[in-house]
Amino acid sequence: MLNYFHIIFSSVVIYLFIIIAIRLFGKKELSQLSIVDLVLILLISNAVQNAMVGQDTTLTGGLIAATALFLTNFLLKFIFNRFPRFGRLVQGEALLLIYKGKLNEANIKKAKITMDELRESIREHGVATLEEVDLAVMEMDGNVSILSHEFQKQTIRKRKAHHSLANQTQN
Repeated sequence: MLNYFHIIFSSVVIYLFIIIAIRLFGKKELSQLSIVDLVLILLISNAVQNAMVGQDTTLTGGLIAATALFLTNFLLKFIFNRFPRFGRLVQGEALLLIYKGKLNEANIKKAKITMDELRESIREHGVATLEEVDLAVMEMDGNVSILSHEFQKQTIRKRKAHHSLANQTQN
């Protein structure tokens, strides 16, 4: 029984350590993984496995470790919702990278994203140049959201179409 408490304790400590490490080393680690990021995650999982379950390689030991991780995750999400400031401290906040075609250099450095990565993300959203970007935000999960002039034109067209349809149904 004491062994199972050790598994629970070790699993929770490692879970919290990995969250803190990812937060310290940059949130872009959570978005699209490069080969280096994938290898890192695979090696970390292998490195901490024995620390969580020790010599107990039984099904019960594995289930206890997994249950401890799920419960810790559930508890953290509850705490983040109950105490938003603590959630922002641990998870970070979205960062404005581009506004109306102008780069926010401080936030780009803070996000630890290179210009090549930013340009790639912009192209993935179908936008050709930085100047065409109205808004680029690095979200808390590490993805970059892009809104462009074209997006706003489409939104305006959709609003006009909805307005036109609403007028037709009223008449």
